[in-house]
Amino acid sequence: MTDLPGVVITGVSGRMGQMLAREVLASDKLKLAGGLERAGHDWIGRDLGECMGGAANGIMVSDDPLEAFARAQAVIDFTAPAATVAFAELAAQARAVHVIGTTGLSEDDLAKIKKAAHHAVVVRAGNMSLGVNLLTRVTRQVAAALDADWDIEIVETHHNQKVDAPSGTALMLGEAAAEGRGVALDDVSDRGRDGITGARKRGDIGFHAIRGGDVVGEHEVIFASPGERIVIKHIASDRALFARGALKAALWGQDKEPGEYDMLDVLGLT
Repeated sequence: MTDLPGVVITGVSGRMGQMLAREVLASDKLKLAGGLERAGHDWIGRDLGECMGGAANGIMVSDDPLEAFARAQAVIDFTAPAATVAFAELAAQARAVHVIGTTGLSEDDLAKIKKAAHHAVVVRAGNMSLGVNLLTRVTRQVAAALDADWDIEIVETHHNQKVDAPSGTALMLGEAAAEGRGVALDDVSDRGRDGITGARKRGDIGFHAIRGGDVVGEHEVIFASPGERIVIKHIASDRALFARGALKAALWGQDKEPGEYDMLDVLGLT
């Protein structure tokens, strides 16, 4: 086990963080090198296994990313934009593969992450699942085959605790559709329909966010024209699929040159 790539999980106390930790602990290709939490969190200095309600595993939760990254070959990060940007710089210094599943990143955040990718491998994706990434590729192809007489609408559904909208996956699908049409998403994105909005603008890509219950994630791309519709949908029923995709990305990045990659690269779908 000692020669396996070591992984640090950021935000390890969260629902996704704990799932990632469990997946790494169960892996025969990666080892858990550390778990991080914000300063002052009540898990700091405690055994991670015990914090997660199981047996002690000798991995102490830390609030020192610099020290943790220095002994890791990969960092898996599903936290918040400000934290992810800070982690990107530190992971680059450590030359650790930085797998980013954080959503809600601003253009400024993305620019800082891109700068970090000059020095280390960054794998960033709005969604880590194989199915969603196949959906992204298909969306691009369908959009390229259909002209603007076909309206494009993206509908996403998530649990009631999700803090950003549209979801990172919905935006990823929107980018794919815009690329297929040869336009910039910012120029055609329609996210705010309320009241008397007038007729739908030809060529726009609409977004709709539904929040409720404990839905893991559902994404639907609708291509609609007079008399017919094409509907492509992905349903995630188990959050573990995102964790498994993140582990695959962390392993894939070990022998790659510095740069920014996505799950299409990891899955060989580029």
